[in-house]
Amino acid sequence: MKKNIFTLAIESSCDDTSAAVLCNDKVLSNIVARQSIHEEYGGVVPELASRAHQQNIVPVIDVAIKKAGISKEELDCISFTQGPGLMGSLLVGGSFAKSMSMALNIPLIAVNHMKAHILAHFIDEEGFEKPTFPFLALTISGGHTQIVQVNSFFDLKIIGETTDDAVGEAFDKSAKILGLPYPGGPLIDKYANEGNPKAYTFTKPKVDGLNFSFSGLKTQILYFIQKSVAANPNFIEENRNDICASIQYTIITILIDKLKSAVTQTGINRIAIGGGVSANSGIRKTLKEAENKYGWTTYIPKFEYTTDNAAMIGIVGYYNFLENNFSKNTIVSKARIEF
Repeated sequence: MKKNIFTLAIESSCDDTSAAVLCNDKVLSNIVARQSIHEEYGGVVPELASRAHQQNIVPVIDVAIKKAGISKEELDCISFTQGPGLMGSLLVGGSFAKSMSMALNIPLIAVNHMKAHILAHFIDEEGFEKPTFPFLALTISGGHTQIVQVNSFFDLKIIGETTDDAVGEAFDKSAKILGLPYPGGPLIDKYANEGNPKAYTFTKPKVDGLNFSFSGLKTQILYFIQKSVAANPNFIEENRNDICASIQYTIITILIDKLKSAVTQTGINRIAIGGGVSANSGIRKTLKEAENKYGWTTYIPKFEYTTDNAAMIGIVGYYNFLENNFSKNTIVSKARIEF
């Protein structure tokens, strides 16, 4: 086998068009084109997202290859996000990946977006340690909240997941209730840093096993804000930092409590986080503190590999290439996909 394997990766599961080129497990380029139009609507509009992907995909891939300093003829394989995600967005990336793999006559590799968030930890990045198998992965995003037992690159098992809403949605909906613009999750994190996390108490949902639930918490926050604003119209403005800190503290406590149960149940005390919400500073800080508090070893990815990006699709593609795990050109994109 060649010493250096060049992988082109394409990610288009939601509203970011991304392309990356990897040489083995090292990222040579990781380009992301973001879509600001959704801010006007307070959330991602699928039809607008797919149209923007069509506009962005060619220039993004072109820049990724040029920045990597290689020609497209040097590529050994193309990996792309098969799902889960928005169907129209997935089809743009998938169709382009198939066409390019046929044109260059190189292998095509379909990637599960959520597995990629976990395996992003195996990108060779200076100053970041790779997890040791087995480990537990907490994948937290706008659409997913999962605890996954990771035994190898190809043996990943969900042992806990949300029964309703995901943690990212809980952050964004709470922000919307507070009148914050979309995306609101990062703003809650920002204001929380200046507030008292124990100023207001919210009841944590009781959910069996290692599963999560956030719909009840969202409703509880809504009623709390409505009642408080009825008594004092300036309540949010006067207490924004404390409200955000209390919401964030409650959500983090829910996540950590489930992780503690997962460690007890599996005997595995190596914890890695992934997904867009893992960019939250409160979650990162709490996980680092858990190393001393609970004796865990925690792995936190580089910030740019937490949100949707093609580098994480590329690392999964690389490890599949080594095993000759290729996809047929007839493979279809899926909005929902089996883990």
